[in-house]
Amino acid sequence: MKNPRVIIAGTTSGVGKTSITCSIIYGIKQKGYSVQPFKVGPDYIDPTYLSAISGNPTRNLDSWIMGKTATLESFAKNSQSDISIIEGVMGYYDGFSGISNQSSTHHIATILDCPVVLVLDASKTARSIGAMALGFIKFHKNSRIAGLILNKIGSKKHEQMCRAALGTIKIPILGCIPKNPELSLESRHLGLVPTIEQTNLKQKIIDISKKMSPYLDIEKIISIATHTSSINKIPKQKSEKPKVTIAVALDKSFNFYYYDNFDSLRKNGAKIEFFSPISDVSPPECSGIYIGGGFPEVLGKPLSQNQSMKKSIKKLGEQNMPIYAECGGLMYLTKTIEYNSKKFPMIGLFDATTNMDKKMTLNYTKAKVISECIIAKNSTKLYGHEFHYSELLSVAKDAKFAYELSIGVGIKNKKDGLIQNNTLASYMHLYFDRSKNARNFVNNCIKFSRI
Repeated sequence: MKNPRVIIAGTTSGVGKTSITCSIIYGIKQKGYSVQPFKVGPDYIDPTYLSAISGNPTRNLDSWIMGKTATLESFAKNSQSDISIIEGVMGYYDGFSGISNQSSTHHIATILDCPVVLVLDASKTARSIGAMALGFIKFHKNSRIAGLILNKIGSKKHEQMCRAALGTIKIPILGCIPKNPELSLESRHLGLVPTIEQTNLKQKIIDISKKMSPYLDIEKIISIATHTSSINKIPKQKSEKPKVTIAVALDKSFNFYYYDNFDSLRKNGAKIEFFSPISDVSPPECSGIYIGGGFPEVLGKPLSQNQSMKKSIKKLGEQNMPIYAECGGLMYLTKTIEYNSKKFPMIGLFDATTNMDKKMTLNYTKAKVISECIIAKNSTKLYGHEFHYSELLSVAKDAKFAYELSIGVGIKNKKDGLIQNNTLASYMHLYFDRSKNARNFVNNCIKFSRI
């Protein structure tokens, strides 16, 4: 099956990959093509921009969390549009723990046999940009770099100097984007602000893309994307008929999810009903709840004020309804969240408090299940990631944990996955298909529905 595709990579984080990727998507759509966006790595925020500009849900590609086979299968299954545009993560060769190529953008390019367009920040260089580009091209015996885009060009003269420096490198320059503060996106402690939080951000990325795309050689990028190898089509898997309803928290406070996890729940017999912990009175009628990550600290006030929602979820948890929560969802289930010198009362299913720390925790994770839980049996190996600025304080001494981590930090002493009744909450984010997590969760929800 022919899958036109190209990866947009960067020399480092912060070179403008997201804005440029969105601009490329916009330019390609203006040519009459449909675009399926993908994002390399464990990222929930950048995909909201790619989805907003493309009109299609962004899928993540992460060989650590998903495994090589599932990465290729997910791409083949979801790349049904005319062209797939894949935004890279961090620097092009930055992979697992920063010392390995595994899970890097280059690793994904190798798995997908995909050409790459490399974005370089030209703002503080001229002739040296040639050495930078040459280094990335020569660093690996097959860099797959098929084009270059220069960002933050200061003037026409600056552009000429950069083009001259790159003249001996036989790789085309596909764009020179001028330096312009209006072409930047708002950031905070975990990166960009998700578009779901502020409706004006969707319009802003559209405006930025309109301004940027004329500086890009869209026709050449399309040509690079279409001159790619075929990928074997994955047989469409039949989903089971819905047997149970799982309520998923989705609003401005909780929106860190892999779309593949939703697909996995549906495939295993779940009907998904979305609800808002901020504005709804209670979860919809269901037999299980899934609360993903997000920014409950930023939305602490409206979350804390929704007393009926908090009481409803706590009551369901105490009645042994299966509840699965990750990161922000974990925070929401503790007694309080302290943020900007304010304390916001939360659900209190777990005897712990959440404090926003100045130190960032960012790791891939590997764990073994040490206590059977609603998503996995004992001794199951789990692969995931953790990314947060919060920490749990005053965790009860007799707290029960589901996971023991060999890689990662977790909640306390390399332990993660707090268990209370049929509730499981962790800092670790998981890809459900890797270890049959969705099937186990759905089956436990079915058991609860029959009580």
